[in-house]
Order: sequence, then structure tokens, then C-alpha cells
Amino acid sequence: MSKNRKDAKWVKPKDAVQAIMPHLMDKRTDAEVSYKTEFDITELCKWVDEKNKTLKDFKMSYFQALVACFGMTVYNRECLNRFVKNKRIYQRNKVNMAFVAKNKLSDTGEERLISVDLDPEENAVDFAHKLSVDIWKAKNAEDKNFDKTLNAVASLPTPILSLVFGFVKILDKHGWTPNFLTDGDLNYASVLLTNLGSIGANSCYHHLNNYGTNSIMIAVGTIKNEKSKKTVDIQITFDERIADGFYFAKSINLAQYIASNPELLDGKISTKVEIE
Repeated sequence: MSKNRKDAKWVKPKDAVQAIMPHLMDKRTDAEVSYKTEFDITELCKWVDEKNKTLKDFKMSYFQALVACFGMTVYNRECLNRFVKNKRIYQRNKVNMAFVAKNKLSDTGEERLISVDLDPEENAVDFAHKLSVDIWKAKNAEDKNFDKTLNAVASLPTPILSLVFGFVKILDKHGWTPNFLTDGDLNYASVLLTNLGSIGANSCYHHLNNYGTNSIMIAVGTIKNEKSKKTVDIQITFDERIADGFYFAKSINLAQYIASNPELLDGKISTKVEIE
């Protein structure tokens, strides 16, 4: 029987430590590592401002550009696009970025799920445009398909709901979950982000989930103006079973390098970037 899943391919552990870790820490929440850092996004913001002078159909946000930086980082650092399920390590078939958007900024505003696949042939502007369209649709549509599925399931009586989710967790463990449940579900994203800066809040620690396959959670805080530069606090939570600390540290440095050299985003988002 093949060890591959429909959404990913099995990865043979590179050493004994990587092979053992999923058995010692079989839950994703047992293997969390959280890292808080400050990104200098001065050049990235300038790049966005220049792009917006010529863009007619939409305006790119700083957050969208930052998401593109992380997307390019994932394409360059393939281990970031891995997950552990059923004590095995898998490499995803695609790169997906996801977050939650409210249809209005209030306590009563409904949350809409945004999940966008990164096309390796697109550049950051293409991606931001696609993202803007999806955000607009999410905020203005009555319900998206996945939201309808959630609403239907949530209306079930509690005992039945427990049985349903018990069965869904079994499907999830073996990679058998049907597409109508996984498509648009943030728990299956390569990177899940929360833009706390949009509500004027600072970044914070955000846990991972045992359900699904998401291995990286990024909380983005408020952009700060410090003299001649712009910075933003970012807190990243990783599943340490997919890579070691050195790999994660180098990946964060690469994301900062891309943000400091945003002209890289004019090329394909899958462009290989080399740093020392």
C-alpha cells in the first residue's frame, strides 16, 4: 500500500531523530515552537506604494505583500511545506496561504475563511490581485461553500456532532477526508496567518491545531513608524517535527531578506533566492 496521500507525498526521515520525533510527540500541539521577531518592512512598503501608483483594478496592501514574502520563502524552503500525520512526514503537493477576514470590523461581524493557492508562475502583484478578489467575494457573499458546510454541520445536535467529528478525525488521520471538507479549510493550509494589525493589535502567540495539516501559524501585528523606517512585530509558531531550529532560523532570515529586497517579488513567486 502506498504511503502517499492525495494531498501530499511521504517523505523518508533524513535521520533517526526525525524518524523518532513523531512517535515521541504524536500531537502537533506537543511539538510547537514559537518565535517572536521584528521585521523591517521599510523597503517593502515603498515598493507597494510605487506599485499602487500604476495599479488600476485594485490596491495592494502591505499585508498582502508580506504574505507574498512568506509564500516565496515557502517555495524556497521546501521543508516549510511539510506536515506530520499518522506519525509520518509528508510534502504537500501545493503551496497554500490562508487567513480569516471579517465582513465588517465589529463584534458582530461574521468571519470569512480565505484560502488561496500560490501559482508558482505568478508574481506578487498577480497573487495580491487574486487575494483581493477572494477577500471582496468573502466579505460580500452571503455564504461560501465551505461556510455553508460549516453552518450545516454546526446545526446538528451535540451527540451527533461528536460522532461526526470523531469520524472526520479518522478520515483526517489517514488522508481520506473528502475535498468538500478540506477545500477552503484553513487547517489544511501551508501557512495560516492572522492580521492582528488590521484591528490595531500587536502580534501574539497562536497555537497550532491537531486537526488538519497546517504546520505554520503567523501572527502579524501593527506596523510601527520608527524615524525613517517601518517595522512590524511577527510571531511564528512552527511544528518542530518538520525541520530543525537552524532550518527555521534561516527561513525567517530569508523572509526578512525578501522583504528588504522587494524587487524579487516582481519575478515569479517560485524564484529561487540565495542568501548566506
